[in-house]
Amino acid sequence: MLHTIETINTAVNNFVWGIPAMICIMGVGLYLSIRTGFIQFRKLGYSLQMTIGRLFTQKQATEGSITPFQAVCTALASTVGTGNIAGVAGAIAIGGPGAVFWMWISAFLGMCTKFAEVILAVHFREKNENGDWVGGPMYYIKNGLGKNWTWMAGLYAALGVLTVFGTGNATQVNTIVTAIDSALISYNIIDAGQTGTVNLIIGILISVMVALVLLGGIKRIGKVAEALVPFMALLYVVLGVGVIVLNITNLPAVFVSIFQGAFHPAAVTGGVVGTMFTCLTKGVSRGIFSNEAGLGTGSIAHATADTKEPVAQGLYGIFEVFADTIIICTLTAVTILISGTSITYGQAAGAELTISGFVVTYGNWVTLFTAIALVCFAFSTILGWGLYGTRCLEFLFGSKVNKPFMIVYSLVAIVGATMDLGLLWGIADTFNGLMAIPNLIGLFLLSPVVFKLIKEYFVKN
Repeated sequence: MLHTIETINTAVNNFVWGIPAMICIMGVGLYLSIRTGFIQFRKLGYSLQMTIGRLFTQKQATEGSITPFQAVCTALASTVGTGNIAGVAGAIAIGGPGAVFWMWISAFLGMCTKFAEVILAVHFREKNENGDWVGGPMYYIKNGLGKNWTWMAGLYAALGVLTVFGTGNATQVNTIVTAIDSALISYNIIDAGQTGTVNLIIGILISVMVALVLLGGIKRIGKVAEALVPFMALLYVVLGVGVIVLNITNLPAVFVSIFQGAFHPAAVTGGVVGTMFTCLTKGVSRGIFSNEAGLGTGSIAHATADTKEPVAQGLYGIFEVFADTIIICTLTAVTILISGTSITYGQAAGAELTISGFVVTYGNWVTLFTAIALVCFAFSTILGWGLYGTRCLEFLFGSKVNKPFMIVYSLVAIVGATMDLGLLWGIADTFNGLMAIPNLIGLFLLSPVVFKLIKEYFVKN
């Protein structure tokens, strides 16, 4: 039975994350980019000024909302996760160094897609019965396209609920315990036979911490994300930049392999990755999986921001993709390629490949810091997806289900810490990709609203 489920899921997953879906995601991104005059490039400086430049001038958010910066941190909490570490490593191992180039391309188009998603999420959001702002694809489909499209909004929300337990929770916790186990074993604190008990304890602790944060509501989630995301990003950037500095003489060769491998992967991988098709699909799919542009999930967090300007909040969406893929994912890729760590092309790889890049450069002691970084990445992802799941379920059944869902969602952390999650990850990955279909349809049909709001905003500003 499980084998049959796995076979069916693999077939569906290959389609969802295959060429048709990527053409749709990239196509919508290209369409929005052309119609906005490639605003993600024209206004990138303005976007950075509006985001980074205002980090220390944020006012207290009104009741039922969080500050714009807390909103982007909450969105980054879910996107900047293990996908930036394990996903990039997997893309390079299967697609070669050239996959990084196609990851960049997907990110540049994804900036405009995320920009549009956030604009619509803020423009079409509404207040729930608790007085909190709620929004996202299900709301802009319902409120923007009308009652005849409510079924598609419900479909998106249902797929979101099915996704959160795997992608957003169990697999993230599994990454946490793997990282902690590696660090404890490398320091001879425990041996391999003791990991089961340690993992159970870790799972219970994470479950309690997740429940405490989520049950505190959107303001507590925003405050934790605001503190955690900059810390984890800074720690990871420092470690990554250190690898580059210590191996700086290899940097030109790294970029040559990326650009050459994008169009002639066989020349870089010794013939193991023989086609540009494989390189392109792995790079684009991992880029989309990392920054979530086209999936619409990040806009759910942005919709809670205390702002009256949808376009201004949309600029945070551009910054979000830039930070996630252009900075964090690139740093991961360069760390792997510049360190000289061994890469077995054609075989699946994950976080262990990225960690080995750090270990080759720094030694085994760095496993402690990589464990801390991975824990922060994964825990923040759990919180971000907890918010997404809550909003999706609330859209379907009302806010009365919020607290029971949060408790169940928190308890899933124990499952993630103690079980093999191979099939669960695959199924969640499929549902995650399926979310893009109703979102992209809604995004395309509502694009005239996006263009109108952009024009009005920049006339005033």
